[in-house]
Amino acid sequence: MNEAIIKTDFHFPKQTNVYHGKVRDVYNIDNQLLVMIATDRISAFDVVLPRGIPYKGQVLNQIAEKFLDATADIVPNWKTASPDPMVTVGHYCAPFPVEMIIRGYLTGSSWRTYKKGAREICGVPVADGLKEHQRFPEPIVTPTTKATEGHDEDISKEEIIRQGLVTPEDYAKLEDYTRRLFERGTKIAADKGLILVDTKYEFGKIGDQIYLIDEIHTPDSSRYFYADKYQERFDKGEAQKQLSKEFVREWLMENGFQGQEGQQVPEMTDEVITSISERYIELYEQVTGEKFKRVPTEGVLERIERNIKQFLR
Repeated sequence: MNEAIIKTDFHFPKQTNVYHGKVRDVYNIDNQLLVMIATDRISAFDVVLPRGIPYKGQVLNQIAEKFLDATADIVPNWKTASPDPMVTVGHYCAPFPVEMIIRGYLTGSSWRTYKKGAREICGVPVADGLKEHQRFPEPIVTPTTKATEGHDEDISKEEIIRQGLVTPEDYAKLEDYTRRLFERGTKIAADKGLILVDTKYEFGKIGDQIYLIDEIHTPDSSRYFYADKYQERFDKGEAQKQLSKEFVREWLMENGFQGQEGQQVPEMTDEVITSISERYIELYEQVTGEKFKRVPTEGVLERIERNIKQFLR
């Protein structure tokens, strides 16, 4: 079994603080730079699962790196360098306290909400009589609050502005960037035989300039379907073959876990861990059209620390 990184505890020159998120460890260097390490932690239903997934961090970091470069003409982004396969370094931005989620299809949590009778998602009206995995006439933007702990909460554009979380002027820009990024991601996915179903974007600011931050179009932040069999499966009411973290959620639900109080995470055997790792690698190769190069995991913490320190020097 390859080594999985579930925790880092580094101390870099001029480090002011470190934030341990669900998946990433973010080191603040003198309020100028952020060093973001994509660990092998995996979360579902806003719960960090007890075991890490080998190569997951490398997959996430390298997909995000490619898509940040491929969309930099739409909106500036925070990335300046990637000194290690699991690390991105970039500008320190003041983040907006919302996540911009955009959905092209009625799938996942939006379908679960719809099935319970809701005909409005985050203030966006949704037609009656839709089926699971049905394409929306136009993609819909369904933001959430960005929780530091616990669950992100659905919120409407109107409520975001009413609460003063984002100014009306900035929100208009965030929504425009979100739609344009999703359009670009959709085209790139289509070239690889995939459908970009839904995704989330996070943004921040330096002065008056808005930047795209965090990851983009990875299996943790996005859902993909295989395009070739989409219509046939949809017409038959069958589950879509998809590349995303949804298969992890489905495995958890089949084993009686949805992140609710009192529920226990099912045992993650070596076989389960290996299968999840292989699915992440499969997604990397499908999305990028490139063979995944497994960087040796022996001594990975020492390698990451050495590469970051060399870059900061």
